[in-house]
Amino acid sequence: MKLRQWDGFEKYVNKVMKSEKIPGVAVAVSENGKVIYQKGFGTRDLETGEPVTPETIFGIASITKSFTALAIMKLIEDGKVQLEDPVTKYLPDFRLKGCDFVDDITIHHLLSHTTGIGTMERLEQLNGFEEHLRYLNETDHTYLGKPGEFICYNNDLFLLLGAIIERVTGEKYQDFITKLVIEPLGMERTTYDLQELQGFDNVTVPYVLEDGKPKSCPWPTLGNYAVGGGVRSTVLDLLKYGEKYVGPEKNIIADESIVRMTTPVHYVSGKSFYGYALKITPDYLGVSLVEHGGGQPGVSSNFGFIPKRGIVVAVLTNLSNISADAIWLAAVNTLLDLPIDQKRSVEPEFEMKIDQLKRMVGTYRSGEGAEVEISLDGPTAMATIGNETFTLCASDESTLVIESTEKPIRFFFDGEDEAWALFLGLRMLVKQ
Repeated sequence: MKLRQWDGFEKYVNKVMKSEKIPGVAVAVSENGKVIYQKGFGTRDLETGEPVTPETIFGIASITKSFTALAIMKLIEDGKVQLEDPVTKYLPDFRLKGCDFVDDITIHHLLSHTTGIGTMERLEQLNGFEEHLRYLNETDHTYLGKPGEFICYNNDLFLLLGAIIERVTGEKYQDFITKLVIEPLGMERTTYDLQELQGFDNVTVPYVLEDGKPKSCPWPTLGNYAVGGGVRSTVLDLLKYGEKYVGPEKNIIADESIVRMTTPVHYVSGKSFYGYALKITPDYLGVSLVEHGGGQPGVSSNFGFIPKRGIVVAVLTNLSNISADAIWLAAVNTLLDLPIDQKRSVEPEFEMKIDQLKRMVGTYRSGEGAEVEISLDGPTAMATIGNETFTLCASDESTLVIESTEKPIRFFFDGEDEAWALFLGLRMLVKQ
């Protein structure tokens, strides 16, 4: 693909950056093991004006989860772990306060976020897995259903995979991932270690929006949550990583393990499903999209691949809560010669009666502190998320869609046909 064919994509990125006030973006694309596009946009440091390049180091946030899942699959291949084993087999101290099905939660459920446990308050000061196990046993939890019944992103339970890796291998989690993935792939600008990060050049400053302007913030220390979000890397290093999912020489885990990671486990929205630390859209105009995004203070990211085409795409940015996934899909669309704004799926239009809308009205919260308020302005449904209020339209009897972003909000109803929870951004929020 000639560089001039990326002109439309670059105009799109610059438009998104201006609209969402993103200081810097890096994008890289490979096909069949060859880097065919790489570019930095904007600045990595608003004070110095230093430019973003494809070698700029960013946080990758929850893209890290696939590193952890890959390591678990390797241990399964080695016969050290089984997917259907209960977590308590490896972590006998794993208990959840008030839970009568803890022994039914398996490694499969951790990998796919289908434990039946809602999100929890993050305690990033916890640096030891034993300490985290005590926290899980002592705090109250939101129970959504039996394992496998619902999907709800849960960082606090996903990180137990790191504890299992340590228990099975006798090595520190980060050391094991470094030896298994980072070092063999020559990912020389990739690290978990914040002290090591300070020794690199060309590292971005992380930013958050404050009063409508990007403001620098410290790198999050994360503690145990590094298992699901602690890697800092570059788009070019992520291409090396992605090649192990699509290239002929996978050599970390077998093809069968990759198929298992990328097999849909639970429906998410539209045409997309969640697998093992990866989201899958099985039919995107004839190809399968496999991807995962990430978000932290100072980080919005998206990474993924198209298996049968040998395509890998990585997008990293230095601002929280922006459309890295849209930039990622625009790069995919450019490669596939599709319209730049082609969507993964389009929600249908549905005319919902006022009585149906009233079932959904209320305040919904997650254990992490997120809150969504659904209200009515006459016959129009509205959602207040944070400090913003959005107009909603219906796509079916149980789904409202944020008109400006086209993001669906799916509702769950009890026996009396009243909403008790909603699903947004891979998380279930419970009605108060």
